[in-house]
Amino acid sequence: MANVKITLVRSLNDRTKDQVATAYSLGLKKIGNETIQPDNAQTQGKIKKISHLIKVTEA
Repeated sequence: MANVKITLVRSLNDRTKDQVATAYSLGLKKIGNETIQPDNAQTQGKIKKISHLIKVTEA
């Protein structure tokens, strides 16, 4: 199974509660945090929800 590397590039300040919760569920709390997640339907849904805050690359 493929993995994706997700990096938080924009701040979570003044974001809705569900966007902050989604970022936290991916392990992203501060700008510059990176995490490697499996490339599955659940992760893709989270990426879509906060796509304007993150950068996604293949791991």
